[in-house]
Amino acid sequence: MKKITSLLLVIILIFAFAACSNNAKNENETLLSVTENQSVSTEPTSENISSAGKTLVVYFSASGNTENAANYIAKATNGDVFEIAPKNAYTDDDLNWRDESSRVNYEHENESARDIELVSATVSNWDSYDTVFIGYPIWWGIAAWPVDSFVKANDFTGKTVVPFCTSTSSGLGDSGKLLAAMAGKGNWLEGERFSSNVSEDTVTAWINELGL
Repeated sequence: MKKITSLLLVIILIFAFAACSNNAKNENETLLSVTENQSVSTEPTSENISSAGKTLVVYFSASGNTENAANYIAKATNGDVFEIAPKNAYTDDDLNWRDESSRVNYEHENESARDIELVSATVSNWDSYDTVFIGYPIWWGIAAWPVDSFVKANDFTGKTVVPFCTSTSSGLGDSGKLLAAMAGKGNWLEGERFSSNVSEDTVTAWINELGL
């Protein structure tokens, strides 16, 4: 009787061990399947590839209005900022367009004088930026010409470029298209004109609409 009981216990233990082994195998296979599925789901898509690129906000500001807009854009896009600074900075008198003898009036009347030397016309790690915003005030219906020197000095191949301007009354006009023609390369978007006292909320809403 004891021998029969012992034999039955051995048989029960064998079946129990086999069942545990099958369960462990099934659990391992399930875990592997989940892991493989997760690996597939995290493969880059066209959407997150485009959003992974770095953003640069470049601007020239005569009175601080464009600088404010540029900083709002940088905040909304988590972008870097680069200021276009003329080596010979503009004074308030230089910017007085009502004075016929002022610097901006002279440069407007003499196109050859618009070749403005900049403190720096190039940006460190330029190739790492996929999207470039370029901001400026509107002067006589076009982009303030210090921006021209920056555009001419850089290669916009493969970059999405978004012009923006600030003005009290003038629109964007053809300023962005003229800069695009000057650059000759890059995917230049339509751009946007902001009022001189534009709010951060307005700029952020525009950035969201772009969907970059």
